[in-house]
Amino acid sequence: MAITSTTTYTAKLIDGPLEGITVTTEFLDSGVPRPRLEIPAGSGTKRYLYVRSSGIEFASDDALDERPSAVEYRYLEALFG
Repeated sequence: MAITSTTTYTAKLIDGPLEGITVTTEFLDSGVPRPRLEIPAGSGTKRYLYVRSSGIEFASDDALDERPSAVEYRYLEALFG
């Protein structure tokens, strides 16, 4: 298996208040996509919680690529505080 040097991927927010937005985020130290993302809502302490979905994309058709280039996230809830 080829090990890629990519440290970031695109998180696609597929529903909720930020539907259609994409953000760049880093892989965990283990090399897997983050299971959840907390995204600030702008002002104050409100954050949107998104969790990893099953949608995954790879930048090439090379089956040896280990890390995805994009991962889908679904809205779970708003967090306050």
